[in-house]
Amino acid sequence: MNLNLGIDLNETITNSIVAKLAEYDPSLRDRPKEDVVRKCSAARILAAMGNLTSIPVFLKIRDFVEMPLLEQSDPGIMNRGMFVPLRRDDNQLFIAVANPWDSIAEDTCAQKYPELEVVKVIAPAAEITKVIESVAKTSGPTKSELESIQVDEVNDDIADFNVTMTYEEPLAQFVAVMMSEAIKGHASDVHVKCEKERVHYSYRIDGDMGEKHELPMKLRDRFDAFLLNLMGIAPEERTKRPGISGRFTVSYLRRSIDIRFERHRTYRGYHVTMRILDKSHFEAKLGMGSLAFDENTLFEIEKVMAIPAGIIVMSGPTGSGKSTTLNAILRELNRPEDNILTLENPVEDEIQGVIHCDLKDSSEFKPMITSFMRSDPDIILMGEVRDFDSAELAIEAAITGHKVLTTIHCPRASQIIERFEQLGIERWKIAQTLKAACAQRLVKILCPYCKQKKSGLSERDVKKFNLDREWLTTEVFARSTEGCPECHGRGYSGRTAILEIIPITSAWSDALSKGTLSPYELEIEVRKKGELPALKDSGLKLVREGKTDFEALRKVIDMASD
Repeated sequence: MNLNLGIDLNETITNSIVAKLAEYDPSLRDRPKEDVVRKCSAARILAAMGNLTSIPVFLKIRDFVEMPLLEQSDPGIMNRGMFVPLRRDDNQLFIAVANPWDSIAEDTCAQKYPELEVVKVIAPAAEITKVIESVAKTSGPTKSELESIQVDEVNDDIADFNVTMTYEEPLAQFVAVMMSEAIKGHASDVHVKCEKERVHYSYRIDGDMGEKHELPMKLRDRFDAFLLNLMGIAPEERTKRPGISGRFTVSYLRRSIDIRFERHRTYRGYHVTMRILDKSHFEAKLGMGSLAFDENTLFEIEKVMAIPAGIIVMSGPTGSGKSTTLNAILRELNRPEDNILTLENPVEDEIQGVIHCDLKDSSEFKPMITSFMRSDPDIILMGEVRDFDSAELAIEAAITGHKVLTTIHCPRASQIIERFEQLGIERWKIAQTLKAACAQRLVKILCPYCKQKKSGLSERDVKKFNLDREWLTTEVFARSTEGCPECHGRGYSGRTAILEIIPITSAWSDALSKGTLSPYELEIEVRKKGELPALKDSGLKLVREGKTDFEALRKVIDMASD
């Protein structure tokens, strides 16, 4: 069983860990095993493992690694055993392992260093992977090698594209390095664009597009054909379709990672976007990590999840983490007694016990959802409401007693109701079925190692964004323009979600149905109660706490609004 730690454990070990967690927290004793795992952070689970094995736990190990020792080790073997050597002295070799019951690490190190006693510490699998990545370097072909590629040279024999191995063909090696660097840098997307006199690619990391890396112009079509070949699509399809959607899988340090591919024709060639669906470096759990919402918001989400039927809608721009939050909610709702079905394009995060259905194109939506309703579902996750058919079917599913989770594109939580109306749904149907209207944004987090202290915001910003004058003297932080090695020179390190939620109570539902309350007036009423923060309030709280800066905040939130 995978205990949300990136490692597989057998049933006996899992049961022992769950029992130990219940000792720490008596409230977990009568809960199903899956519930215990969902409610506990990775750190607590590791602590239980350490207690069971009498092995110390280190949540951070990078500062303890002796690089010469690490560089002498094979990244492939370390990844297979999920371990890294940390340091050695005259008598002992200290290693970090993700699974203390796996013998690969100890056997490998004992064979290589027979004169030393192997001493283990436990560390998160994600932390061990980061250390392995630091030495698992692959070098791409030189510019001259790329220039020497024959444009009619085609190699169709790529079944499983391993991006951490070395290829003799320069173009294959180049694509392998491009993708491995993207995964290593936790990029969400790789963009390839054609302009009049150049072809270039760049990575999107923490929501920002990075440096542009150029390709030789003559490789434009050959590179394009290579990517299509990874999906088994013939190059001739480029002239037949304005857009091509697909997906392929890459192997990275023995880990399979899905790549969602989108290509459309442009005036000068094409624009390719490859979405990297790598969930290994973060845990999507409500109240933890990037989803550490405030206590009142979490309580409201729990209340909404407890309602037997109705719709929970998450709004926000593309890349705001809507699907991640809904999947975290789905994990909380996932119970053996419930039949949960999802309809997505594509499936981004597979959850054990949930039946995921992948739409090939929009024409499959209506017959698929019709089939869904005959499959006796209790909970339905619908990837996105984008037209009348999807909106109507979401409403009908909720009316007939199902719990529905979905996303929609609109800026504010209160505008979700108006967006459904624009799609042709009657106001009373929306009001009677909508249980929570949510809006989410992802805000960049300052690198804790290089962020810089400021005495306050500028007079101009305070006036422009209608802020209290206390912000003129409130101590805040800003990103370092030079950055540091820990953040790879970006000044930011990851993102966190902020959520605005409007619960639709029975009284508000009735007022909305009768037209005595507008969606915006509903938002104002929620704000008057002062329990649930708006996006702006949550963002300013992060600034006040020194977790983000005002520059990052105003890029994702309309700070000039009330």
